[in-house]
Amino acid sequence: MRGVTTEKAVIYVVEDDPSFRKSMERLIRASGFEAVSFESANSFLMEPCIRRPACLLLDVQLPDIDGLDLQRKLAEGGNSLPIVFMTGHGSIPMSVQAMKHGAVDFLPKPFEADDLLTAIQRALERDMCNRVSEIHADRAKSLIDTLTPREAEVLRYVIAGRLNKQIA
Repeated sequence: MRGVTTEKAVIYVVEDDPSFRKSMERLIRASGFEAVSFESANSFLMEPCIRRPACLLLDVQLPDIDGLDLQRKLAEGGNSLPIVFMTGHGSIPMSVQAMKHGAVDFLPKPFEADDLLTAIQRALERDMCNRVSEIHADRAKSLIDTLTPREAEVLRYVIAGRLNKQIA
């Protein structure tokens, strides 16, 4: 696999079918990733947030929380974990909704292992981009915090689109 290194990435699997969940774990581990699986959305939500490359393989139909609802809940909580949906009972409107809300892919079951691994790779690449953006945003905020009151005032004018002669 190219691009993202696999040595530290964790792939979360939320799947209520035990045999399918186990087969996903085996495939993920055989591909060099760490697999952490859950049988329900609620058990996943109780997992502490980690700060290393990761993505989520999420079944749409779960016994407790629908996969699309979990996607919304994660987004509302500020969690940008990339999601690859898997379903045996999907529809076009369902896949459109998932993709509009930021899903990396929407795979109908059964799917080929290569398709899943390609989706995981894209999800990990998106996760890396998200992490880089967060680092840049944190750095920009820390630099803004060092501005003098006058510099902060000038910055507000620049952001508002004022010309140099208007600011001076």
